[in-house]
Amino acid sequence: MFHWKKLGRIFDPQCMASPAWMHEFAQSPATIINPHTVRVFFCTRPAPSADGKYQSHIAYLDLDRKNLLNILKISATPVLELGKVGTFDEHGTYPVSVISHQNEIRAYYAGISRCESVPFNATIGLAVSQDGGDSFHRLGEGPVLPYTPDEPFLLGSPRIRRFEGQWQLWYVAGKEWRITENSKKEPIYKIRMATSTDGIQWNKVGRDLIPNKLGEHECQACPDVIYRDGKYHMFFSYRDIYNYTSREGGYRIGYASSPDMETWTRNDDLIDIPLSNEGWDSEMINYPHVFELDGSIYMLYQGNGMGRSGFGLAVLDKQSIWS
Repeated sequence: MFHWKKLGRIFDPQCMASPAWMHEFAQSPATIINPHTVRVFFCTRPAPSADGKYQSHIAYLDLDRKNLLNILKISATPVLELGKVGTFDEHGTYPVSVISHQNEIRAYYAGISRCESVPFNATIGLAVSQDGGDSFHRLGEGPVLPYTPDEPFLLGSPRIRRFEGQWQLWYVAGKEWRITENSKKEPIYKIRMATSTDGIQWNKVGRDLIPNKLGEHECQACPDVIYRDGKYHMFFSYRDIYNYTSREGGYRIGYASSPDMETWTRNDDLIDIPLSNEGWDSEMINYPHVFELDGSIYMLYQGNGMGRSGFGLAVLDKQSIWS
């Protein structure tokens, strides 16, 4: 069992005097560990336009390594500008995952572009920082993980790792768009993986990795993987396509394990991080990011409204069994 003790909400821009571009939402937290701080990158949004449409920007905050509930610094500007007119990330950069490599930090992110027949589409881009994560520049104007004949739309939720001398990118691929009972168009997406020798040119495994729990209309997102005690352990989000903004159908965190990163056994009963009875994470918990720090294992996760209410922190009980 994986027993997670919640330590509380860390950040919500709605509760602070944040700049206009950070009006609401703190989504998809991801960490870079520094000697005295933990830098948490996340995605945030200004207020919606008059027609109700959002943009999303990548930001960061620095946490005190000795007290992860203490915020030392918040970025004054987005670390990456939105893409040019007509590019894949013209309207947003969300979600994001980061990794240190040599003397740089790489950010893999879903670039959002608005569409006419459906609300949006997404592919996965790469940006690089050479100043510790204060600013990033794109590798190019296009994505590094584009559409293919068997993955024709909606590539997102990237989580980047390196194991066994290779790069691994877990992500989700859209299966179809459905019209729900309220006439909204909603996508269904599943977890997949690609591998690379350089983190730029990718080879897709080309199949869904995690079996459904809620049926074929289940949506899966943001799979974060760590290696421990001879196995790979995946913590991910899942929800129903219906009523997902409510406590009833909202995101939960699932768990799967694998000996080889390709064949996964799902067992959500092994993870213990329930909804709170009230407050910012009482309706959903989702988009987990798991990291090890100074002998403990932590999970950052976003709460209600898909991160509209910010993100918080939990620590793994040291009595938890990995095997």
